[in-house]
Amino acid sequence: MKNLLMLGLSIAISSAIVQTTSAESNPPGDLRLVFEDDFEKGRSRWQTTDDAAWSLHDNDNGKAFGLNKKISDYTPKYRSPHNIALIKGIEVADFVLTFEVKSTKDSGVHRDCCIFFNYQDPTHFYYVHLGARPDPVSGQIMIVNNAPRVSMTENEKPVPWDNAWHKVKLVRDTQQGLIEVYFDDMKKAHMSVVDKTFGKGQIGIGSFDDLNDFDNIKLWGK
Repeated sequence: MKNLLMLGLSIAISSAIVQTTSAESNPPGDLRLVFEDDFEKGRSRWQTTDDAAWSLHDNDNGKAFGLNKKISDYTPKYRSPHNIALIKGIEVADFVLTFEVKSTKDSGVHRDCCIFFNYQDPTHFYYVHLGARPDPVSGQIMIVNNAPRVSMTENEKPVPWDNAWHKVKLVRDTQQGLIEVYFDDMKKAHMSVVDKTFGKGQIGIGSFDDLNDFDNIKLWGK
């Protein structure tokens, strides 16, 4: 009887692990994995606003893709991030994006990374600014709509940057207009907002004017 109970418990635990793993690797709904990159084969799947500002870097687990200068040679028409790398040839409306990121320069309260999405062109897109110390234009979900960037949130939560790798997730549902971003805690959103201005577009990573490495990028979409 004891052996049967132990077997039943083992099966239940194994089943829970499988379900948890499946839920993390396969977002619900009709989304499927449409892109992934660990940069072990290079950087050819990315288009940047300044190729010279980006390079492949060695880390403990292989290669990472990151910035090598804070201010690139790209100057946007309207006030918005300088450092952008977009996934080539893929546009999505609804999606879940996950990646790992590390801040590679301690610039104090100015540490940040950015996520670009529903990108139409250089003057029409959303971006998340994960700034260390939030203010009206830092640490917010932003929109660039043929004008200088505007915050759509009033976030007051700081981002706990350090010299370690961190996990980030971005969720977009265009039917509801929902935008959610997660930092390390994949169950509780760091910030969220509802907006339906932009639909299908490109996805990207980068920074306003800081240094980051990116790795293990996965995109689920339709």
